[in-house]
Amino acid sequence: FTLPYATRDTIDFEGLTLSEQIGSKYLILAFYPADWSSGCTKEVCTIRDNFSALQELNAEVFGISGDYVFSHHEWAKYHELPFTLLSDHSHEVASLYDSYNELWGYNKRTVFVIDTDGTIAYVDMEYDVSNTEDFELLQSTIATLK
Repeated sequence: FTLPYATRDTIDFEGLTLSEQIGSKYLILAFYPADWSSGCTKEVCTIRDNFSALQELNAEVFGISGDYVFSHHEWAKYHELPFTLLSDHSHEVASLYDSYNELWGYNKRTVFVIDTDGTIAYVDMEYDVSNTEDFELLQSTIATLK
């Protein structure tokens, strides 16, 4: 897939193509409901606060929600997020990953890890931000992929 994206420094409407990212790093796809919500803020700030540890594990993070790139950009700047936020406004990609809740109109909070061969190596369909257990499991799983 190709999706427009934002970082704290950039907005790119041409988009990021996932297949072009495969090969050198483990890719974390973190689907989340909405920028600026409390649970999602907790999720991305946990990733931000542990970003260097994820980089040491050779992992790259991509947050994905239905919000527009303008919201992503402001949210990333506000929280100083060091990773890319992809805009899946039509929820087409989230639907492919069974990460869209049609009833609510938002993404579910799910996490996937794609290994360097392009294989989905880890799935958490009910990622929980109420404590750090799911993040720690994600991190330890990536460490075992090396």
